[in-house]
Formats: sequence, C-alpha cells, structure tokens
Amino acid sequence: MNIFDSPMFTILQKGLDATSLRQRVIANNVANINTPGFKKSYVSFEDQLKAVIKNEGGTLKGTHAKHIGTASGPLIPEVKQVKDTTMRYDGNNVDVDEEMVNLAATTIQYDVIAQGLIDQFNILGIVIGGRR
Repeated sequence: MNIFDSPMFTILQKGLDATSLRQRVIANNVANINTPGFKKSYVSFEDQLKAVIKNEGGTLKGTHAKHIGTASGPLIPEVKQVKDTTMRYDGNNVDVDEEMVNLAATTIQYDVIAQGLIDQFNILGIVIGGRR
C-alpha cells in the first residue's frame, strides 16, 4: 500500500499540475500579445474534475480499469484555443487585463491547493509520529 496514492493526494496533485499548466498558458498568451493573428488559449480542468467527483464520489479507488465505480479515465488538463474572437484588427484576441485577472486567480488556486497538500502531509506526519 502506497500512502501517497490516496484519492486526495491524486486530486491535489492533478490540481497543482492544472494550475501550473494554466500559468504557462497565460504566460504564453501575454508573451504573444503583439503577435498578429495569435489566438489565446486556456486550460480546461475543473469541469473534468467535477464530473469525476460527481460520478465517482471521489472516494473509491480501483486498482484495475474494470473495477466498478472507479476512475473512468485519466484526469488530464486540456489546453484549448479560443478561435472565434478578435480583440484587434490584426486578428489577435489577447486581452492583457483578462490575462492578469486569470493569472491572479490561478495563483490563488495554486496557493490553496498547495496548502491542502501541506495539510495532508502534516496529517501523515501526525499519524506516523504518533501523539506526543
């Protein structure tokens, strides 16, 4: 049994991966703000996470793909491109104000998820160390 293979650790790890990817995508959007024809991208993750938790309750863990009530597939953040909008005459659709708001929100999400992971490790430390 791996103590780091619990559903909570997995969800927190995937959350950190998604927010890290989101920060890189936002940085790429901002870096290309003056590139003619550039279309911004975003990361889709929360809908997948909600679907997995809703369908599976977030508590069951399987060791085989055919186990009932376990993960139906990998939880992987997706990068999607917004192709149908335009902010300027050159076809670029990056709005720096929107990107800065998204960056601030992503930073807060990352900090909250990281604190959740620290709390999980603190609980493990208490369990392993026992009561003193």
